[in-house]
Formats: sequence, C-alpha cells, structure tokens
Amino acid sequence: MISREPTIERLAIAKRLLLTPFGLDETHLWRALAEIKAHQVNEADLYFQYTRSEGWSLEEGIVKTGSFSIDQGVGVRAVSGEKTAFAYSDDISDASLLDAARTVRTISSASRAGRVKTSTQKIAPSRSLYKDLDPIASLGSADKVKLLEKVEQAARAKDPRVAQVMAGLASEYDVVLVARADGTLAADVRPLVRLSVTVIAEQKGRREMGSAGGGGRFGLAYFDDACIAGYVDEAVNAALTNLESRPAPAGEMTVVLGSGWPGILLHEAIGHGLEGDFNRKGSSAFTGRVGQRVAAKGVTVLDDGTLAQRRGSLNVDDEGNPSQRNVLIEDGILKGYIQDAMNARLMGVKPTGNGRRESYAHTPMPRMTNTYMLAGDKAPEEIVASIKKGLYATNFGGGQVDITSGKFVFSASQAFWVENGKILYPVKGATLVGNGPDALTRVSMIGNDMKLDSGVGTCGKEGQSVPVGVGQPTLRIDGLTVGGTA
Repeated sequence: MISREPTIERLAIAKRLLLTPFGLDETHLWRALAEIKAHQVNEADLYFQYTRSEGWSLEEGIVKTGSFSIDQGVGVRAVSGEKTAFAYSDDISDASLLDAARTVRTISSASRAGRVKTSTQKIAPSRSLYKDLDPIASLGSADKVKLLEKVEQAARAKDPRVAQVMAGLASEYDVVLVARADGTLAADVRPLVRLSVTVIAEQKGRREMGSAGGGGRFGLAYFDDACIAGYVDEAVNAALTNLESRPAPAGEMTVVLGSGWPGILLHEAIGHGLEGDFNRKGSSAFTGRVGQRVAAKGVTVLDDGTLAQRRGSLNVDDEGNPSQRNVLIEDGILKGYIQDAMNARLMGVKPTGNGRRESYAHTPMPRMTNTYMLAGDKAPEEIVASIKKGLYATNFGGGQVDITSGKFVFSASQAFWVENGKILYPVKGATLVGNGPDALTRVSMIGNDMKLDSGVGTCGKEGQSVPVGVGQPTLRIDGLTVGGTA
C-alpha cells in the first residue's frame, strides 16, 4: 500500500466527505469565490465542516444517557476593511454556495474589482500533530460502557466514603476544508476525546465533590487501566480532602498556585488580553504595550498550537494558516499578540495561526490554543516552604475576567492554608481577586515543574466555544487579595 503525504491525505479525506457527495469539486469553490471578488473585498473564504460526535454518561452504576450526532455545512465570508459579511448553510450545494457568495459580497461596492489577489491554486502548508483517525470507531459501544463501569467500580473501591460516582466519555471526529480567495486550499482532520469522573464523598452528614479527567487528539485506547486509575485517584483524593476543609481566611496575602490546570488563571486573566481584536480596538489592558515590561523577570508566556496530540493544538487554524509557537511575553517583556487574518492585516502584522471558530456557522476570531508559562529554577517544595502565611491553591473552578481593566475573580476548588512553610489544612471557599497585568508583576518565584493540564479545557468568547490547553509551573504571587469565608 502506498501512503500519501499527510497534508495531501487530509485534503483527500475532506474532499471525499465535503465535496464529492454533493456533486462539487474545486471548480465550484473558485467560482463561488469569484462571485464574491466581483465586489471590492480584502478577504474571502469558504469553510466546510463535517462533525460526528458521540457522548456517554454513567451515574449510579447505570449508563443513563447516550448521544450521537452528525452536523455538516458551509460558512461563506467576505471581509472589507473592518466589516465582515457572513452567511452559512447546512445545505452543501452549488446553488447554496453561489447564493451565499452573492449575499456576502454586498458588504462592499461593485464599482471596481476587489483587492484580493488571486494566484495559482496552492495547498496550504500544515503540520502533522495527530493522526487522521475517527476516535468514535476506535472502541466498540460495549467496550465504552465497560470503560465507564470500570471508572465507577474503581472509585467506589477506593474509599467507603465515596457515595456517588458520575463518569462521562466524549468523542468527536471533525473534518474541515478551507478555500480562500487567494487560491489557498487547506484541510484538517481533528480527532478529540475526553474522559471525566466526578466523585461525591460523604462523612458525618457532610458531602464534598472532587473531579478529574483528561483527553486530547487521539483514540479511546489512550484511556487504559493506568490512565483510569490516575483520574480516579485524583477525583477521590480531591473529594476526601475537601471533607476536611475549613473556611478560607480573607485578606491580602502570599498565594502560591500549583502547576498544570491552575494555568487557567493565566489563560483568562492574561491570555484573552493578548488577543489581537481586543488590542486593535484598544480595549485590552495590554494595548500599545509591545516592547514594554508587563511582568516580572523570568515570566515567559507562550501560546503554542504545535504541541502533538494536545487538546488545543491544530494542524491548520480555521482560516487555513498553520498553527505556530508564539512567544507572547519573554522574560517579562511583551512581544506581541495572537492574531487571525483580519486583525493581523489591520494591525500591519502577520497572522499567528490563531484564527478559530466554533463551527461553520460562526466567523473566525483570534483565539488561544495551548497557553502556558515556561518553567523557572525553583523546586515547588521550596516555593511552598517560603510562605510565612498564605494560600496554596492547587485547583480552580470558574472565574470572571474584565478584558479592559484586567480585573479577575477566580474560585479555588482545592486550596490549603500554609503557615511558616507548613501546609496546615485544606480550606474551602477561597476566591482570588486581582488584576491580571498587575498580578504578573507580583510573581516572585517560578517553579521548575511546568506542567500542562490533562486535556479538559474549553474556552468561551463571544458565544463561541473551542477546545484549549493551559499550563504553568508552581508560582508564588505576592500581595494577592483572597476573598474567604472565615
């Protein structure tokens, strides 16, 4: 058997699913784009998508819900200056393509030809970060049920205080095809899986919860016995720890953030403020600060869509540009923003491979992929031991951020009170309150234990959700406000 280069193979899969069944070929795509270019536009593209998804959930030892869906369609976009015209349809046909093209081209005048330069057709360069597999087909239905039952049994066997177990398994097979008015054709085949477990433990009438899970761009075989045991241990231990928690103190204090998932605070409080659209509009706390110090020395923050098999990674973004490793802050100095095509053009820079959309029914915008801080040189034990009185937060739940001011509020789902370098007891109800840019300047110690999250992140922006990754080493932040319950 002769195998094809991965970029060509992905393009063949996309054509087979998104063009051939509907009597379309590339000629129809270029004709629709030519209709748009009859008017004056800066950019135009077609975004085809085929998504098949499946979900299973178990509660009280019973698989209570199961879902399966197929969605497909095409989005047609024209951009003129700062204006975007967009139409979409779940009817993939030559007629609907032409109708949508004629609709969106009205965004601009027909007085003269568009400024989009058409060149010879070219296949966009892309990466090969994950396999072109269908994760739904990587495990039979009976085995999926057994997998969830194994999670439940393992959690209940862990401790008699475990009163309830909920487990979920989700798989998605996503195929996209992008045709741009400049002659570029790009495709991606994106597998995505996630296993989650939530445990409720009860002791003396008190009930507390712990959760864990993970996933990425691979098949369901990833969730082997060792992986399941790790998730179960984490969830059960979190629930049992919370059973012993006391009300959290309040006030301004030293806060140490654990490695891995606590990077969600970095994502929300810092990452969104570095997205190009907010900075072009002047609504970010980081606007106009490229080249300036925005963080303590040693703080280096990246957004990297090129990490193999990671939840937030992409071979190409949703505008057909290859993903990149973008250094946003280097040793405390702001280096740049993450960009889609429109905001990059308007700001006079190049796209960074961060044009993302939830589906064919949405327009792209600058979005994060895997956002994380690089490691420092301190042992995490040394950082915790440096706390005279303060909080050690190892896991987070929800939070809110104001992009313009940078102010954030985050709830710690697992945290510990520390005095004289010793962890004394777990606390409940701790809320971190601060300002993202200001908090970066208060970082005083950076651990050598940088870790990415397990693959559970989903980012929301302007009503659109996309999978993302976060990460960081253990961090000490001085003078952070903690809202508590004590």
